[in-house]
Amino acid sequence: MAGIYIHIPFCRKACHYCNFHFSTSKQRIPEMLAAIRKEAEMRNDYLAERIETIYFGGGTPSLITKEEVRSTIEQLYALFEADLDVEITLEANPDDITEESLAAWKEAGINRLSIGIQSFFEEDLQWMNRAHNADQARNCIVLAQKAGITNISIDLIYGTPSLTDEKWELNVQTALSLNIPHLSCYALTVEPRTALAKLIETKQLADVDTDKQARHFSLLIQWLAKAGFEHYEISNFALPGFRSRHNSSYWEGKPYLGLGPSAHSFNGISRQWNVSNNALYLKALEAGELPYEAEQLTATQQLNEFIMTRLRTMEGISLNVVKEIWGEEARLALIHSAQKHLIHKHIIFEDEYLQLTAEGKFLADGIAADLFSGE
Repeated sequence: MAGIYIHIPFCRKACHYCNFHFSTSKQRIPEMLAAIRKEAEMRNDYLAERIETIYFGGGTPSLITKEEVRSTIEQLYALFEADLDVEITLEANPDDITEESLAAWKEAGINRLSIGIQSFFEEDLQWMNRAHNADQARNCIVLAQKAGITNISIDLIYGTPSLTDEKWELNVQTALSLNIPHLSCYALTVEPRTALAKLIETKQLADVDTDKQARHFSLLIQWLAKAGFEHYEISNFALPGFRSRHNSSYWEGKPYLGLGPSAHSFNGISRQWNVSNNALYLKALEAGELPYEAEQLTATQQLNEFIMTRLRTMEGISLNVVKEIWGEEARLALIHSAQKHLIHKHIIFEDEYLQLTAEGKFLADGIAADLFSGE
């Protein structure tokens, strides 16, 4: 099975922390959707497997019209062989969610929403420069559920300057009280060339408090475990049956096709990424060209990709799979590299799986780097 990701590179406002590719000028949205559909036609031979997920990401996909959503989905069904039960996710901002938009999305085939809540507190949303307010953050969820879309994920950010431990608990408890089955929770990250980075650099804001972030993450794990959620990936929590099938495909190493500027594609042995420039992307597609670069992955890079993605998951790294694909030598080398983390109880080794412990999840990126195989 495979997935398709569609990057919609437009937003109403630039959030202070965001470094994704987008434009706040919405004038070229129709032109961009036409170019994305053209790219899909030109790359309809990229995936050999059936499609099981379609994901509209961004940017803010909820800005595009219902007709643009519908026609894009219909075209993908025409170009690719699809599973009977395709998960089709639309990322949406609360201020775009109305009874009318929900009905239109549902009619077009959207059966899962990923809503960028970030916080249920007004002061946090203003600090982030979000386009919605606290009332919209709550109301949009109720509207979606009334419309019959119950497969809902929300994003929450922790570790922001104005977020106390008490407010963080209220954010999580609010999500639970609204019967949200999936949460994606991220520590505030200071990305280069963002407004947040500039504000910190010029001393207008204090730098992030990593101790607070670690505490918020630890509390989050405890609260959601008590509520029956699976911590199935470092930043993702789901009630049984509500894991994101699309995002899980990334961590499971399944192939996917990325459409739109800055979108990435992966087929197991190579990775491709489109140009991160709207004008250049449109110009290339108008000329009948595909504006991407590609990298062929060596066997070692494929192994490291496997280590990096699987380590983030609840299941962990299967050493049987490592042995099957890369050989017994690679399996033994991986066990050897894991020894210091086993000693420090950041990893457990059980039933031929290497899995992060609760403490290890705080150190996932560094542990993955230690486990990587050299060329």
